[in-house]
Amino acid sequence: MSSAGAPPSSASSTGSNDKIDPVLRNALRYTVSAKEYKLLHRYLISRAPPAVKKRTPQPPRYEAIVKSKDDYNAAAIRASFRVFASTYAALKLWDLIQEKLLTRGAVKVPQSKTPIYKSANFRLSSSLSFILLFHRLFFRFLTRLRATLLTQNAVPFRRRNPRVAAALTSPLSPAVGAALAGSFLGVVPKSQLRITIAIYTFSRALEFAYNALEEKGWFKNRPWWFGSWMLMPVSCGQLLHAFVYDRDCFPSTYGNFILKNSPEYIQQRPADYPSHLKWPGTYEICDSLAEISKLRWPAFTSPILFPALKQTLPTSLTRITPITSPAHPSITSLSCALLHPHDPSCARVYLTYYAHAFPSLARFFALIYSAFAILRWRSFAKAPVTALNKLAKQILSMTMFISGAIGTSWGALCLFQQLFSGRFLPTQRFFFAGFLGGMWGFLERKKGRSNFLYSWRMSLDSLWKVGVKRGWWKGVANGDVLLFVASLAVVGGVYEGVPRAVSSGVARKGLGLMRGEGWVDRVAGGGDGQGVEALGEREKKATGADVDEKKMD
Repeated sequence: MSSAGAPPSSASSTGSNDKIDPVLRNALRYTVSAKEYKLLHRYLISRAPPAVKKRTPQPPRYEAIVKSKDDYNAAAIRASFRVFASTYAALKLWDLIQEKLLTRGAVKVPQSKTPIYKSANFRLSSSLSFILLFHRLFFRFLTRLRATLLTQNAVPFRRRNPRVAAALTSPLSPAVGAALAGSFLGVVPKSQLRITIAIYTFSRALEFAYNALEEKGWFKNRPWWFGSWMLMPVSCGQLLHAFVYDRDCFPSTYGNFILKNSPEYIQQRPADYPSHLKWPGTYEICDSLAEISKLRWPAFTSPILFPALKQTLPTSLTRITPITSPAHPSITSLSCALLHPHDPSCARVYLTYYAHAFPSLARFFALIYSAFAILRWRSFAKAPVTALNKLAKQILSMTMFISGAIGTSWGALCLFQQLFSGRFLPTQRFFFAGFLGGMWGFLERKKGRSNFLYSWRMSLDSLWKVGVKRGWWKGVANGDVLLFVASLAVVGGVYEGVPRAVSSGVARKGLGLMRGEGWVDRVAGGGDGQGVEALGEREKKATGADVDEKKMD
């Protein structure tokens, strides 16, 4: 009688679990964890109708159903599936926004329907989910393998295979080996997106590697002016040269931003200009500059002073006649007549440029920085005056940097005309003009690393395409995937050895998530943060093996 009112025993619970279909049990394990189901039950199922409550198990019952000796693989599959679902949903939502809002009213080109498994959205989502899944699996396998090879039982293997054992027992082997999961980037169709992902990862890998060397004292005696801002002159020089001569290898958004903010140097169509007459477009003006340089920067012959001449321009430059014909007669250089036809003074045009470009750029950056400042509303609430002063300094500094870079790049072309003959570096002047413009990055040397790295990534992408186009080097099959794998290995190795060198908290948490450690920041207190010294302790917890690196032969 007493047993009738007793709670069900563990044996009966186990027996009831056996009645559950194994396929259903695995489906539950790979969908929702016990902890997540507990939260779901508390906030959603407990408030559902009685019929739903009766059919759904209680959290202890659910935990008994999905309980397993090793839930690591199930957790990896759950995370991978959620990455796929969230990424695919976000991409479909973006396509819907583009179709309904951004391109509304535009002429739509009919496209043939492709199967869902061949669509770009499906393949990108699959690529990211596979990278996460196999990175976790490879990392755990290599961690366990390293722990096993460091035990006393593996001494014979280490003696027979010293090189292989040294590679597999290295503290960095799990992090570097797990980077092979990056090969699943090849699932993404060959496109600019894949190249951008590879270059971005490569730049971050170099940044973190530099931080690691700095942590180890490699740059103690560097000059005060040394820093990431030095990337800007080289990047601007290469980008301006590519913009003029190889525009198909140049990021269009970058070029549109430059042309939009060059009011004194890119002549717009006058409001009173007859509509039936053609006016050269902005890109035609840049193409004409390239042609002028190839002609070794010829002098300007004013049709106002020599009206008897039927043709004052070379045949290949007749398209810029509407700009150069009314140019000031005292202008002596054809490039100056094209860039600033109404003012013969290059210095005055350079100063006037700032008067026109600075206010519009200041408004642009004020909107951007103000939008980001909303995310830091707590600091504004605590000290509004200090926060506003800091915001104003950021806006002014960035405006001076960008306006100075654009204006100096154009103004340097006029300066070179005054200093050099037409035969001296005729086509290379654009690189040196951009180089001088990039020197304005010195103003942002303390807080502009992200902007410098962004320009450097754009320059790397552009330089590679220019080299392939001109035959300087040949492309490697799936070279972007190989670069991504190598970069991922460097990032993983740096994170394992010197976690603080990964300067982004989000990146550190993302690496922890990829390893199955959770959304934690080892540097900020969410983990050990001690690098390879703590790897042995983590291996003991993961495998239960007795790791002893000091007894290796």
